[in-house]
Amino acid sequence: MAHDPNTRQRPPGHDEPPVTERFLQERSGPLRGLNWPVTVASSVIVLGFLIFGAGWTETAGTVFQWVQDKALVGFKWLYITLVTVILAFVIWLGFGRYKNVRLGGDDEVPEYGLMSWFAMLFAAGMGIGLIFWSVSEPLSHFAGNPFAEQAESPQAAATAMRLTLFHWGLHPWAVYAFVALTLAYFGYRRNLPLTIRTTLYPLAGSRIWGPLGHAVDTAAVFGTAFGVATSLGLGVQQMSTGLNRMFGLPPTQTVQLGIVAAVTLAATVSVYSGVRRGIRVLSDINLLLSFFVMALLLAAGPTLFLLGLVPQTVGQYFQHLPEQSLYTGALGPSEWQEAWTLYYWGWWVAWSPFVGLFIARVSRGRTLREFVTGVMLAPTILTVVWLVVFGGTGLHQELNSDGNLLSALNEDVTLPLFTLFDNLAVPQVMGAGLITLLVAIYFVTSCDSGTLAIVTMLSCGGENPPVRHRITWGLTLGAIAAVLLVAGGLQALQAAAIAAGLPFSLVMVLMLVSFVRGLRREEPQAPRDRTVFTRPAEPWTGRG
Repeated sequence: MAHDPNTRQRPPGHDEPPVTERFLQERSGPLRGLNWPVTVASSVIVLGFLIFGAGWTETAGTVFQWVQDKALVGFKWLYITLVTVILAFVIWLGFGRYKNVRLGGDDEVPEYGLMSWFAMLFAAGMGIGLIFWSVSEPLSHFAGNPFAEQAESPQAAATAMRLTLFHWGLHPWAVYAFVALTLAYFGYRRNLPLTIRTTLYPLAGSRIWGPLGHAVDTAAVFGTAFGVATSLGLGVQQMSTGLNRMFGLPPTQTVQLGIVAAVTLAATVSVYSGVRRGIRVLSDINLLLSFFVMALLLAAGPTLFLLGLVPQTVGQYFQHLPEQSLYTGALGPSEWQEAWTLYYWGWWVAWSPFVGLFIARVSRGRTLREFVTGVMLAPTILTVVWLVVFGGTGLHQELNSDGNLLSALNEDVTLPLFTLFDNLAVPQVMGAGLITLLVAIYFVTSCDSGTLAIVTMLSCGGENPPVRHRITWGLTLGAIAAVLLVAGGLQALQAAAIAAGLPFSLVMVLMLVSFVRGLRREEPQAPRDRTVFTRPAEPWTGRG
C-alpha cells in the first residue's frame, strides 16, 4: 500500500501524547505553533551571541578561541570515544537482529525514490565543507602530519589521502545516521513527535515534557544553528575567492557580508517552497552538477593516476580505521589532532540534530537495513570518489610540478581549489564559475535544511512549521555566519563548531541508551513466520 505523505499512519495503541497539543495550540500571538520555552531560550542565546559578536568583535574572537581550547583539552576523549561507539552501533543496527524493523507502519513504502533520497542526503550532510576542504585538506596533511616520517613525500601524500578519507568517511555519516534513526524510530514507529526530546522517552517518560525536554531541545537548536553557520561561513569564503578570480571582486569582509545577505535571501525562497518543491529540486540539481564537475576534473586531470589511487586509498583507509578511530594523541603532541579530527568530530556532532532530523523527515518507510545501507554507503562512496579526484589531482600536481598549490594554501586556504583548475588550463567559467555556483546552491540547501530542522524542533516535531518562523530562522542563520566571519574568520568558525557540538554530545549518550531500551520492544516472531518483527498491541510506555 502506497504511503500518502499527507496522512500520518497511527499504529494501534501509540497515540500522540496530548501534552503536544497543549504546547502548540494554547499559544497565541507570535509564538503560536511553537514550543515557547524552547523558542524563548534559543532566541535569547542566539540574540545574545549576535549582540556580543557584533558589538565586541575582538573580545568575541578571544572568547571563541578560549572555548575551543577548553573543549579540546577537557573533552577530547568524549568526542573520540562517542563517535567511534556510534559507528559500531549503527553498523550493528543495519545488520543485526533489528535490521528488518521499518521506520513507520509495517506496510509503508518510502516516500521518495532512491535518487532523490540520495541527493537530499548528500546535499544536507556534506555540501559546502566537502568542496571547501577537498583540495586544501590533503595538501595540509601532505605538508605535515604526525603519521608520515617525511613531509611532502610520496608517503606523506598517501597518508594525506588516508587521513582525509578518515575525516569525511564513515564516521560523520554514522553520527548523522544515528540521530536520524533514533528520531525516525520514535517518530514514525512509536508515534511520538519528531523532536530530540522524544528520543529520551524510554528513559525519562513524561518528564521529557518538562524542563529536561526543554534543555535537550535547546541544546539541539544551539548546535544546529552554530553548526550550520560554520558551514555557511566556509561557503562564503570560497564564493568570495571565486568571484575574485572571475570578476576581480576583492575578497573583503564587506563583499563576504554582501554574499551572506544575497544567498540567505535566496535560501528563504527555498525554505518557503518546502521540501518537495525547494530542497528536493535544488538537491537534484546539486547532485547532477557535482557529478559534472567531478567528471570534468577526472577527464582533464591525471585520469589513470586517479583510477589507481581510489582502491589504494580505500584499502589504506580500512587498514588503519580501528587505530585511527581511537587515536587521541595522549602520548605525544596533539596539535594536529586538535586542529583536524577534533574540529571535524565537533562539527559533525553539532550538525547531527539538523541533518538527522532532515534525514528522518525524508526516510519514512525504510527498514533499518535499507536506511543504514543507504545513509552509510552511498554518500560515503561518492565522498571518497570526490576527495580522491580533487585531492589526488592536487597531490599529483604538487609531486610533479613547482609546488604552486602549497604556495596558494599558505596564502589563503580557499585558493588551492581554483589554482588546481588553472594548472589544468580549464577556462575560468568552467573552473571557478562552476565551483562558485556549486557552493552557492549548497549554501541554499544547507541553510533551508537547517532552518526546517530548527523550526521543526521548536514546533515539537510539527510536519508543517509556520512559514514566518522558517523565514525568521533562515535569516538568523545568515546573521550568525556573518558575525562569525567578522569575529575571526576561519578560526572563529572552527571554534564555534567544536563548542556547539559539546552540549549535544552529552545528549547523544542518553539517546544511545534510550534507543537500545526502545528497540527491546521489537520482539522477533517464530522462525516459521516470514514476518520478522511485530508491533506490540499494548500502548507504548517507554519501558523496555
